[in-house]
Amino acid sequence: MASRTAVSTQALTSASLWDPALITRYNLAGPRYTSYPTAAQFRDEVSEGPWREAVAASNEVSAPLSLYFHIPFCSTVCYYCACNKIITANRQRASDYLLLLHREIELQAAAVNPERIVRQLHWGGGTPTYISDSEMQALMAVIRQQFRLANDDQSEFSIEVHPGGMATDRIRHLRQLGFNRISMGVQDFDPEVQRAVNRFNSVGEVAALVRAVRASGFKSLSMDLIYGLPLQSERSFARTLDQVIRLQPDRLSLFNYAHMPQLFKTQRQLDERQLPAAGVKLAILQQSIDRLLHEGYEYIGMDHFARPGDELALAQMQGNLHRNFQGYSTHKDCELLAFGVSAINSLGNNHFQNFKDEQSYSAAIKAGKLPLAKRITLSRDDTIRRAVINELICNFALDYRAIEQEYGICFADYFAAELERLPAPAADGLLRLTDGGIEVLPPGRLLVRRVCMEFDAYIDRSQLSGNRFSRII
Repeated sequence: MASRTAVSTQALTSASLWDPALITRYNLAGPRYTSYPTAAQFRDEVSEGPWREAVAASNEVSAPLSLYFHIPFCSTVCYYCACNKIITANRQRASDYLLLLHREIELQAAAVNPERIVRQLHWGGGTPTYISDSEMQALMAVIRQQFRLANDDQSEFSIEVHPGGMATDRIRHLRQLGFNRISMGVQDFDPEVQRAVNRFNSVGEVAALVRAVRASGFKSLSMDLIYGLPLQSERSFARTLDQVIRLQPDRLSLFNYAHMPQLFKTQRQLDERQLPAAGVKLAILQQSIDRLLHEGYEYIGMDHFARPGDELALAQMQGNLHRNFQGYSTHKDCELLAFGVSAINSLGNNHFQNFKDEQSYSAAIKAGKLPLAKRITLSRDDTIRRAVINELICNFALDYRAIEQEYGICFADYFAAELERLPAPAADGLLRLTDGGIEVLPPGRLLVRRVCMEFDAYIDRSQLSGNRFSRII
């Protein structure tokens, strides 16, 4: 894009972010925009031809690579979970899956220019630490054999861990494998809440792991919390947040629990009577934002906070923040290759998703085929709208001229219908409209998904209160 819009460095306060009337009016259901178009728009596709064409075109551009590996296994089920996962105590099942994953890595790598450097790598799940240290070592060895991983430790190699029952020496092992960022799914420290959702990790366990993370030289530590879980209250969640802040994570994600049992069967195991009322849930979020800002964290957007010196905060301040299928990223120039069940590749203007079920994935790999199930090729309109949405959701601002120069359009003409709708949220204080662009104001930052939805061509505006997506906050 011709120019970037840096985020204002003016200090935010919870009072400037939080407007109850606006939240009531605009807190509708909507996409999380880890992609545009969202995965809901992907269509069935099992042919390898379009994938190979996309890889060939990507090789011509020769951008750096981002690699994602989905390891879906968990030993126990967390009742709130909406991830693609496999719950099993049978470790052999994971070992068999890893052999298939090794083969998929080889299949994809064979089409990729071996000189392309990997600047970003992420293992997600499920629980990647479900597999043994030796299996982790073998998987990383295959990755290094097939791809050229950057070895300057300035790139972002991250892994998600479930801290419950995890030995501290595994942290050192992860660092030795090359990971330099780690994300812990804490969710809540309250014992009653943990029992209600069937996920357990004590403050002592997490603190010991944090000490190991610091001692091992990881560049960044992230923690995830979830608000809106059964039995949570303002007081109980404040205690959890106090305990987390004392551990000083570099990044913190505060996710909204979306109770959608009609879509996610595991959520049916929760007692709906124990879910906090909507007012309590919002009060938990408000007090959490207030506390985190007071402690010096910066609000990145979309549930994410970071310390001022963290690379996410710096990227946003400089106008270089990006968003992909794993969330916010500082590596905007990377093309994404993804491996494992449900994983999504992003190559130029093409997205490809693997089979979501283990059986179909296994059958494809054993037949020597890529396990492709769905894809979408973005139209020119999709590409333009993706750029607009990414700018708003990452940098809280949009420069019309940058879009015009990049895509050869007149913004006012191309988005005439959208611009006709924006004066209403502008009058409400969500954003400021100028002749040259859009600035999302502090009250609109919590609701930025709603602003982005104005530019989403796939949104049915007659069904904004439906249950296809979770609420914005």
